[in-house]
Amino acid sequence: MGLGTVAVTGAAGNIGSVVREALRAETSRLVLLDRVPLSPRAANETVHTVDLRDAQAVESALAGVDAVLHLGGVPDEAPLADLLEANVLGTHHVLEAARRCGIGRVVLAGSNRVAGFYPAGHRTSPLEPVRPDGLYGVSKAAVEALGQLYADKFGLSVICLRIGSFEETPAEPRHLATWLSPRDTVGFVRAALTAPPSAGFTAVYAVSANTRRFWELPAPTELAYEPVDNAEEYAAGIAGAELPIDPSAPQAGPYALPEVTLKHLRP
Repeated sequence: MGLGTVAVTGAAGNIGSVVREALRAETSRLVLLDRVPLSPRAANETVHTVDLRDAQAVESALAGVDAVLHLGGVPDEAPLADLLEANVLGTHHVLEAARRCGIGRVVLAGSNRVAGFYPAGHRTSPLEPVRPDGLYGVSKAAVEALGQLYADKFGLSVICLRIGSFEETPAEPRHLATWLSPRDTVGFVRAALTAPPSAGFTAVYAVSANTRRFWELPAPTELAYEPVDNAEEYAAGIAGAELPIDPSAPQAGPYALPEVTLKHLRP
């Protein structure tokens, strides 16, 4: 099934680069946005150097696309002002452009860290209240809220992927629960872009089929993709993998520590 014209924000990033290579042959046109200048690699690629804080530039770049995969933003803990500008305001501009341009599907890059304070012994559902592990998690909770608002108020079709630990291979004990492989990343993205059109908002965890995972996988009625990779296959090569996880410890691991956020607060 062809994907039509798909736009990808944050196309120069780690996930954006993988998705770009995977989806190029499946789209009639691939529109790539990033603050970093990009060069087209195929006849069906169009590139735009865009700051997502510029609403007019975002709308101009997204005009005429069928779906948007919104990956752009600050990807980790940072001062709240920076996160609000890049993640929240940038997402608002993407959603508003989608509304104004009549774009049929918006896929948002959410994060598992909107709920990082749930304990490791709890299998978390995206239907449960958010429990951010830091300011970054707060910004991604706001991203989800904006997606819900634009679905409810303006009838947009919005799917938010709560992305796990995107790595080529798992490298630490926490990844045995949280890893999202490149192959499964593409699978989740493709499923979100091609899900049957319907007005509404859906949030799902995008995580590989890890034996130790913390999060519920989406039901087929929510998103028709079943992950295929399992971090357990790499456990023998990860130091500390044999140690049991404290079921009462936060799923976020070190991201939940106060010092992770304190260094971004005013002294």
